[in-house]
Amino acid sequence: MINKKVNSVTEALQGIEDGMTIMLGGFGLCGIPENSIAELVQKGTTNLTCISNNAGVDDFGLGLLLQKRQIKKMISSYVGENAEFERQMLSGELEVELTPQGTLAEKCRAAQAGIPAFFTPAGYGTEVAEGKETREFNGKMHVMELAYKADFSIVKAWKGDEAGNLIFKGTARNFNAVMAGGAKITIAEVEELVPAGTLDPNEIHIPGIMVQRVFQGEKFEKRIEQRTVRQK
Repeated sequence: MINKKVNSVTEALQGIEDGMTIMLGGFGLCGIPENSIAELVQKGTTNLTCISNNAGVDDFGLGLLLQKRQIKKMISSYVGENAEFERQMLSGELEVELTPQGTLAEKCRAAQAGIPAFFTPAGYGTEVAEGKETREFNGKMHVMELAYKADFSIVKAWKGDEAGNLIFKGTARNFNAVMAGGAKITIAEVEELVPAGTLDPNEIHIPGIMVQRVFQGEKFEKRIEQRTVRQK
């Protein structure tokens, strides 16, 4: 069995260069690859195209890369809680491709499955459909969307083994599950890394064949964007 384990985040991110396209899992701040993002900031990699549901917040997640002007283009479904993302988009400093959330997920999944394109009714008759092929199915118009082409996919999982098998926890599964295997190289950042054969096969969400590198992250903050608690 191939051992996918690497010893550090620095080793895991080897080969990521300026101008590349990267998928990053997570939804808001839930399930984001914190260690990998911090390492990209440290490396100073620039002119990146990032495919992610949104861009974290101003001082965490992909917001850290935006602060350093390391992202050239964001492909997302919404701006979210990131004021700097909004500012750069409105000023024209950042190229932004806003995509319906379900379409974003399916474009990732199509890349994962090796499907070059698919048709969806989402976005027909709007700016989303401009310049794209449209076709009628069962009396309803659809837009053809192409699968994403990314150089690297960086996902975050709860548990993983040295063969690259992954288990997600709760809603942190989100976009991580469809991005794993959706790029030329998939890097998995996990909270707990165990020997191959330790995980129950019935609990594995992503098989190791989808993953090329896996490492155990450190000091996960797991911030909450909007914390709401019951009043005393």
